[in-house]
Amino acid sequence: MLNLSWLIPVFPLLAFAIIVLVTNQDETRSTASLKKLSSTIAIGAMAVAWIFSLIVVVIPTLANYLEFSETPGQFPLLEIPTGQASFRYFGVAVDPLTAAMLFMVPFVCLMIFIYARGYMTWPHHLDPNQAYTTQNADSKELDPRYSRFFAYISLFAAGMLGLVVANNLFMLFVFWELMGLCSYLLISFWFEKKYWNPNQITPKGAGLKAFLTTRIGDTIMFSGMALLFVHAGTLNFDEIFRTPVITHLAETMVPGLGISWAALTAFLIFWGAMGKSSQFPLHVWLPDAMEGPTPVSALIHAATMVSAGVYLIIRMFPLFHAAAEGAPWVLNFVAAIGAFTAIFAATIAVAQNDVKKVLAYSTISQLGYMFAALGIGAYVAATFHLLTHAFFKALLFLGSGAVIHSVEHGEHHVHEAHGGHDSHAPAHDSHAADDHGHDTHADGPPFDPQDMLNMGGLWKRIPRVGWTFLIGGLALSGFPIITAGFWSKDEILANAFELNSLVFWTLALSALLTAFYTGRQICLTFFGQPRSEAAAHASLPTKLDKTGLRMNDLMTWPLMLLAVFAVVGGWVGIPEKFPVLGALLHNPFEHVIGSLEEALTHALHVPEFNTFPLMISIIAALGGLTLAWLVYGVRPLKAGEVDPVKRVLGPIWTVLNRKYYIDELYMGTVVAFTRWLAEMAFRFDNRWIIDPIVNGVGRLGRLLSDGLRAFFDEPIIDGIVNGVGALTDGFGRIARKLQTGQGQNYLLFAVMTIMLLLGFYLYA
Repeated sequence: MLNLSWLIPVFPLLAFAIIVLVTNQDETRSTASLKKLSSTIAIGAMAVAWIFSLIVVVIPTLANYLEFSETPGQFPLLEIPTGQASFRYFGVAVDPLTAAMLFMVPFVCLMIFIYARGYMTWPHHLDPNQAYTTQNADSKELDPRYSRFFAYISLFAAGMLGLVVANNLFMLFVFWELMGLCSYLLISFWFEKKYWNPNQITPKGAGLKAFLTTRIGDTIMFSGMALLFVHAGTLNFDEIFRTPVITHLAETMVPGLGISWAALTAFLIFWGAMGKSSQFPLHVWLPDAMEGPTPVSALIHAATMVSAGVYLIIRMFPLFHAAAEGAPWVLNFVAAIGAFTAIFAATIAVAQNDVKKVLAYSTISQLGYMFAALGIGAYVAATFHLLTHAFFKALLFLGSGAVIHSVEHGEHHVHEAHGGHDSHAPAHDSHAADDHGHDTHADGPPFDPQDMLNMGGLWKRIPRVGWTFLIGGLALSGFPIITAGFWSKDEILANAFELNSLVFWTLALSALLTAFYTGRQICLTFFGQPRSEAAAHASLPTKLDKTGLRMNDLMTWPLMLLAVFAVVGGWVGIPEKFPVLGALLHNPFEHVIGSLEEALTHALHVPEFNTFPLMISIIAALGGLTLAWLVYGVRPLKAGEVDPVKRVLGPIWTVLNRKYYIDELYMGTVVAFTRWLAEMAFRFDNRWIIDPIVNGVGRLGRLLSDGLRAFFDEPIIDGIVNGVGALTDGFGRIARKLQTGQGQNYLLFAVMTIMLLLGFYLYA
């Protein structure tokens, strides 16, 4: 059954190929039935991949997880080789970590795909003046590039699934780069969009920014892979982590640097994870990635892309562990980057008004938790939080998409009620431009359906979304006992309390801020009175799909299923020593993942049960939520009212809202220097290298052609051609005299020819 694992990424890959080659016809004329067929193919392929994942995971893996600890020191691989044994670069392997990821990734992707079928169906979502409006009446309610969208997300899912089952670093890197391409294509999916605010990044710019920023980390990572291959002789995980190889890497020093090859390669590989998982200082691309459609945001933040960076370090943890034995700074660097990013992004999230950007900075912060856990050696806790976070973060992003969708629908209703004239947004301090190309108001910026200050009172308008968003928010906040986020986050804090007090208090403060900005988001979005006409008329479309499902069902049923895992997903990791619950459930997650860590590093750390970090975790979660309720819930914000925290913080709020001016700093330094250097290099090449070489080659060619013409072409080539012409002309002149036009002359010539031939015959 485990040999079926290589098929898991194949199904979405086939869906991509079928959609591109068959159903993705001319986008301005493509029929609705072909577009719906594209989404059906994508969803069906993802469902089959999920079923195969369950077969691979549930039956042989989770049911017999103790078998994974029988061969310490190496992976219990089931591999499909495709080349010589010494150079196997395309194969699959299943171990406890792979099994855990295969349990999460296909299911979350499937929920997002189903949601996307409803999300990408909207009659009011596009500006009718945009250049790519459809020409078919039966598909005007679908995105013009509907089929292309489902092709891209299928390829995106195939990239992550291929990365998860890869048995070597080279194959992992191939799928890693495939996801980088897909992120660029999907973030810039609505590349035609222009905004009222010229300083706001467009989807086209956001996609390019994401691609280039992650390439920085990937380039450094690739250099580490190359060095690892040179000194380990392989990139297969099971061979790298064998005791002789890993010992050789840890004991062999880099000439002139005084560090081991294990330390250097681990440090370089970590930069790839920093870029992909948006850690400081390569974090700037992820908030702007919100320019893509919301299902893309959910894919990037939960099931693919950013999860891949954490997964890479978890997968390569034996290398980091070996490096840390001689160079503790390697894991300390990982912990420092993770902890700093966690608190850094959490402070920014407090001052964001865009409903998706709050979640984007939340993701950056939560990924920082995971890296901090890995840096202090909490391998199991980092893996646990990676999985639980995927469920509730996918839930929150999809919920935010439903919120935006409903507010847009309300704005469309108001727009029609006003006879097609623009409705005016309330006069508050938000200057964000419209995310979906709505008309500009005559007296200011266009209405922004993503601005939480334009919302309020949505609980009554979209109760399903409200309940599920509340569950996801509580999980993100780490609401005690009930939610999955509490158990995974508490596990990290418990490890940090024992292993690194500075990391512990940094993450505890981050947890407090997380609960606060999550409570703020819930209050501003769902509670109080509507702060705009669009919010007062917000609703999800109820149009029937051809399958018989309503659009709101397609968008809300995935939310309800994900909400279940946002609660029960944490029960598998309740510490065994936790009163009552631990004794009942026995922490199966730690047994599964911990067995692999112990087999690979012989250094499984299980923190002792301690009520102090537990109480800090509970205080952080409940304290942050309570503070948010006191500020935004007891007295809900009214239309036009200044945010209370902004009033208190003053200029500090501006710094947080502008994201510490990191983007401006990069634009004024790194980007400006790069542009200057490119311009100088261009001028240097143009004046002193490229142009002189090109001009010199041109002059040399001209001299050679002149010489060949004078000494070879004219006397020889022209002479031969002219001679042949003269000879032909001479023969023509002679033959012309024979053409008299008189029949008796031709008869005489024929008789003489016959007599001549007869004479030759008789003579012979």
